[in-house]
Amino acid sequence: MRRATALLLVGLSALALGACGTSKQDKARAQVCDARADIKKQVDTLKGLTVTTATADDISAGLKAIGKDLTTISDAQGDLSDQRRKDVQQASQTFAGEVQGALSDIGNSASIADARQRVQAALQQLATSYGQSFERLDCSGT
Repeated sequence: MRRATALLLVGLSALALGACGTSKQDKARAQVCDARADIKKQVDTLKGLTVTTATADDISAGLKAIGKDLTTISDAQGDLSDQRRKDVQQASQTFAGEVQGALSDIGNSASIADARQRVQAALQQLATSYGQSFERLDCSGT
């Protein structure tokens, strides 16, 4: 009888401790949502730059931060539920493709004036792409 009681107490203690922790899936979801929020912040900052206020360093820092966030999202995907993983992968691929397209478009500039216009258009496209990809991910409740 004592042994059964002791086993029951050990089992209940383990269950209680497990309930206090955060699952891998919850941690991954939080990481994705935090990275998503930072991408939005970076996109908003980049979108707010004008041809006269934008510097190469500002743009580079924003794009590097976005790249880091995309890596964080990619690293966390394996611990997400199947549907969530599919949604995140689709958003990541869409957004990354748009970023690559925007950057290659900037590189095709023939003049400084053309480059400025292309940078401005690329930053606007970045914001649009974010809206079409990551903004759709549900991060409510985190």
